[in-house]
Amino acid sequence: MTATAINWATEFSVLASRFADRAAVADAAGEATYAELSRKAAALGERLVAAGVMPGEPVATFLRNGRSAVWASFGVTVAGAAETALNPGLGKADREHCLAVTKARHAVTSACHADLFRRPGLSVHDVEDIGEASLEPKRFPSVPLDAWGKILFTSGTTGLAKGVVYAQGQRWLANLMLRAALPITPRADGRLLLMTPFSHGASLMTYAYLDHGSSVVLLDGADPNLLLPLIKRGEVDEMFAPPTVLTKIVAAAEGRRYPGLKTIFCGTAVLSPALYARAREIFGPVVRVTYGKSEVFNPITVLEAAETDAWYREGGANADACVGWPASGVEIEVRGEEGVQVSRGEFGEVHVRARHMMSGYLRLEGYEPMRPDEFHATGDLGAIDARGRLHLVGRAAEVIKTGGYKVAAEEVDRALASAVQPGEVAAVGIPSEYWGEVIVAAVEDGPEDWRDRVEAAAREMTAYKRPRAYVEVAALPRNAMAKIQRVLIRDEVLRRYRLVDGPRPRLEAKAQ
Repeated sequence: MTATAINWATEFSVLASRFADRAAVADAAGEATYAELSRKAAALGERLVAAGVMPGEPVATFLRNGRSAVWASFGVTVAGAAETALNPGLGKADREHCLAVTKARHAVTSACHADLFRRPGLSVHDVEDIGEASLEPKRFPSVPLDAWGKILFTSGTTGLAKGVVYAQGQRWLANLMLRAALPITPRADGRLLLMTPFSHGASLMTYAYLDHGSSVVLLDGADPNLLLPLIKRGEVDEMFAPPTVLTKIVAAAEGRRYPGLKTIFCGTAVLSPALYARAREIFGPVVRVTYGKSEVFNPITVLEAAETDAWYREGGANADACVGWPASGVEIEVRGEEGVQVSRGEFGEVHVRARHMMSGYLRLEGYEPMRPDEFHATGDLGAIDARGRLHLVGRAAEVIKTGGYKVAAEEVDRALASAVQPGEVAAVGIPSEYWGEVIVAAVEDGPEDWRDRVEAAAREMTAYKRPRAYVEVAALPRNAMAKIQRVLIRDEVLRRYRLVDGPRPRLEAKAQ
């Protein structure tokens, strides 16, 4: 007989009894065992059930990285609610938007953040006030597989963030698929280092590793002074470090060697050849590239460490953003402007479909479910090569139309990245009557001779893809997910400069 419901307390109680005294999560304050996590999760789950939380009901969590973020996630889940983890880096407007979208009646947070949520109609549960209880499955609901199980939020780089809804059954399957895609089965004494917000990919990796009885080290941010000693002492085996985090780590570790890591999981943005070369010099050929989206639990595609190394060594400084082959259970189509699938080698918008992808979007206007067998249009531009690997070039919404050509902003970033390390560069298009748009490259924290170096790198590019102007900024604006907000860069350029248009456009500083 096919199961139609899931009791999460049953799932988690097995871990609690099987791995009871093993360290499950470590943070700056110490360690918590599996048994301790289960008791805290049970107490929170019982409180939510007693408060009237219904199966599939959104419950917001707002917690910085640490043990409480993990057991709160388990607690909301055993209550049968739809865990809605909010990034603690969200500003007031974004936080209020997420609460309005989900219509959450309950929020789980720490005492220092409780006042951010106190209002009529929203009950606040301080993690410091949660005691302990026995995780007894019969005291918790079995929830329908099609009830809402988890809500993530898109990064909001192109507009208001959308809630990405997963059903309970999809959440269970997604965790299973993530475990299946791991390059190494986590060991009992294995330790995974996570620094990105638990509301993001960190929570997914945590579940996968705890299912194997391993330990997870959660740091509240990527502080090289904390994480590099952990690696040097051999206290962690693997770590998740997207390019923005990896850049920071590499800059701090330059000139030293840390050979102990088995895997560096790298995703959320494309990895430049220059950054890969620097990371390899420090950590060895251990970087594993994945492609993921909030709409499909990671990974969509995988390029294992040996495959990543072969790709970047073969292509050198000109290696494009190959993100590998589809992961288990994932279908990929690349479609042209007419919505028709293109041939291998041709570029278009990437569409994905998987059994463990989202159920639909949640907006202020309401819930929009996915149609049966529907592909998700990712908004990313790419192509599938002759061997079946996916190559990305950028976001469809960030394509710059200049002189009759279409140029992906990320393609320009990638071409110039090696010239500005350890800083970063981001290309934007500004309006031009003559060109349609003029490509401008904004450079953050570049070396003293950054302009000469960037212009030299640009001369290696196809002519129509070269920036027509360069500006220096103190910091590239990023959202709470650390993704570059090009619209804010464009606004800053237009505020500070006037475009002198024509065949040879240039920027002229405005009087401030």
